[in-house]
Amino acid sequence: MSRHTRRRSPLRVRLLTAGAGIVAAAAAVATVTVASADEPGGPAAQSAKAGADHAVFVQGNELDGNTIHAFRRGKDGALSAAGRYATGGKGGDQVDAPTDSLASQGSLVYDDASGLLLAVNAGSGTVTSFRVDGQRLTHRQVVDSGGYFPSSIAVYGNLAYVMNAGGSGSVQGFRITASGLKPVRGSQRSLGLENARVPLFSSSPGQVAFTPDGRALAVTTKSANTIEVFPVRRDGRPAHRAVVNDSVGGVPFAITFDKSGRMLVAEAEKSTVSTYKVRADGRLKAVQRPLANGQDTLCWLERAGDFFYGGNTGNSTVTGYRTDRHGRLALTNDVGVATPPSAKSQGVIDLAVTQDEKFLYVQNAVSGTVDGFRVGRDGSLTKVTTATGLPAFAESGMEGIAAV
Repeated sequence: MSRHTRRRSPLRVRLLTAGAGIVAAAAAVATVTVASADEPGGPAAQSAKAGADHAVFVQGNELDGNTIHAFRRGKDGALSAAGRYATGGKGGDQVDAPTDSLASQGSLVYDDASGLLLAVNAGSGTVTSFRVDGQRLTHRQVVDSGGYFPSSIAVYGNLAYVMNAGGSGSVQGFRITASGLKPVRGSQRSLGLENARVPLFSSSPGQVAFTPDGRALAVTTKSANTIEVFPVRRDGRPAHRAVVNDSVGGVPFAITFDKSGRMLVAEAEKSTVSTYKVRADGRLKAVQRPLANGQDTLCWLERAGDFFYGGNTGNSTVTGYRTDRHGRLALTNDVGVATPPSAKSQGVIDLAVTQDEKFLYVQNAVSGTVDGFRVGRDGSLTKVTTATGLPAFAESGMEGIAAV
């Protein structure tokens, strides 16, 4: 057996138990108009003409045809529907997924340098790129992901790497060009998994991420309890073999980085976050051992300045963290809840932070909603909006969110 299948992850039992306690909301019918990615007269284009240049994009991950739901973002953070765009591929649903169909972070990514929005089509084994113009998406391009069930994307400079979660798993590199994504020859690396083409959610990899200096590519593997780091060469290709680091916390899922370049990893087993220094050879040194938040099934983690926010899907809460001047992580309050959940905020999954770090947007998979929060100077969150009518989790459901 592969080293990735020797340990049985406790995430499956934990998440299935938590998911069983959530009453699934009926999937609401989206009220936005479906527009072609190249159609100039859609509602998104009208909004752009009105001078609005901020947006939030949500990946619907529909099994019969994946779409991107576009929202205008007002100065106060409020969201209003602005269009829906077909990706040209199909969404996916991992085996036994309780609330999150893709079981990953980073399935929808906006690259500010190129102005491209990148989306995975897990059910088709493809990746779609759009050019972003306000809330309007144009110049759609679809490319093969190089594997089965793509579920996460990482970008650094003109490089984009896609993580394929199905089969043996892999990472595949692309160049970001004026005409979209172009495969980097000789860049594909296997993750050595033993999944089916549609993976079991608890044994699929959680995220691919570049280090802030672009010199390494990291992948979390939930069931193997490892963080695998590929040093990246100057030609943009990874080392042939990953440096395999044991996770100090159970079931590593999401990755983010602090201002000093230290790696923070969210761990689902006990809802903890661990902090690492990334060495040049790909080895990780734990500089802060798992910090528990007292919540249920922490999977997602994003940074907003000196603050970090984690999504706890088991009890539908968001936890706030802060770092001190020494880089040490602590909770923003004693109870580990930055904002109370509501009836319209069930099944918290992926999160996105605006570029100015003033707003946080949270997907609620079971409710089919997105909540928007203003980030306070002390890290507190104040709800400013709730967008409804998105694909709620049932056979599948939305996953992936990006703020522009």
